[in-house]
Amino acid sequence: MSFNTLGLSDALLRAIDKKGYTTPSPIQKKAIPPILERKDVLASAQTGTGKTAGFTLPLLQILSQGQRLRKRPVRALVLTPTRELAAQIQDNVRAYSEFLDLRSMVIFGGVNAKPQIRGLRNGVDILVATPGRLLDLHSQKALSLATIEILVLDEADRMLDMGFQRDINKILNLLPVKRQNLLFSATFSKEIKKLANGILHHPLWVEAAPENTTAEKIDQKIYKVDQKRKSELIIKLISDGDWKQVLVFTRTKHGANRLSEKMVKSGITAAAIHGNKSQGARTKALGGFKKGTIRVLVATDIAARGLDIPLLPHVVNFELPNISEDYVHRIGRTGRAGASGEAISLVSHEEVSYIRGIEKLLGEKLPSEVVEGFEPVINSHNAEPSQKNTHHRKPKPKNNNKSFNRRSRR
Repeated sequence: MSFNTLGLSDALLRAIDKKGYTTPSPIQKKAIPPILERKDVLASAQTGTGKTAGFTLPLLQILSQGQRLRKRPVRALVLTPTRELAAQIQDNVRAYSEFLDLRSMVIFGGVNAKPQIRGLRNGVDILVATPGRLLDLHSQKALSLATIEILVLDEADRMLDMGFQRDINKILNLLPVKRQNLLFSATFSKEIKKLANGILHHPLWVEAAPENTTAEKIDQKIYKVDQKRKSELIIKLISDGDWKQVLVFTRTKHGANRLSEKMVKSGITAAAIHGNKSQGARTKALGGFKKGTIRVLVATDIAARGLDIPLLPHVVNFELPNISEDYVHRIGRTGRAGASGEAISLVSHEEVSYIRGIEKLLGEKLPSEVVEGFEPVINSHNAEPSQKNTHHRKPKPKNNNKSFNRRSRR
């Protein structure tokens, strides 16, 4: 199947061809036709499946065929949880609308709002936004949402995880009741289904792949190691393997900072990316990582969500997520667009329960090994219950005097 069988216009097909794409991905095949038919869609699609084009292309076609209004009020709103993802979506919208008379822009926090306000005054057809900055500019009367025809909630599951439920509800109250709604999520959790029920009208459910599965071309591996030796091990793996581009996940912002500093001291170019970093610092770090001047990008889950890094060969879980589904999101950064990739997890004894949850979710046992010289130390504090040494315990004294035992318990 080719893109010209999906009902897209010549202007869009020309833009797709210019980007070098020839065959639509599964999510694009399933989502584009019903969106063009103006149906509400609830789509499950992981990172790297081409979902952005799955809603961007039909959205652009619908708007290009609509009535032209001189002042260009906002007609389509794409809501997304992070700045990086918002910028990535705007890049896609701009590329695909190259041969259309449509104007788009992106707004998010962490940067000066004045240029964004000026851009909105000039008129915008498509607005890509994070919830906080959108509500902020609306409160300043810098924009109106009264003319929205299409609403897209991208990475809806992450928006809920990040606590945007109240902001989403506020935004929904500012929109026209009659509109087309598109909701994209990596998972169909109970929370997502509840959100969808309140937004979507007789939606078509679209699933690009079985829920919570990982790409077939990702080689997953576990290295068992003590928590305190993880930094040494990851530096050894990167150095010995001569890895040129590695995305590393930590659980905390401080952990990301510490690890990137240790890597720099060991001669590996690295940068941390997380919510405490300014937008300028995050953009600079991501740019250096893509260009190859930075070998290792150490990130938290929230900062990494939506990062568009083509052909990323290595993802490392320095610390495992405590939510199993986040493992799927993390390793989905590699093995994209048909390329192979490697996902490595450094697992300490304290994280064994996390691995069990991940394996249960995936329905498979992940291969594990130990690097020579980094063998975990098993002792009475970190051993499994069955491994703990019990022969030093003093036996409890037996007392056969039942009447004494009854009295002592009173």
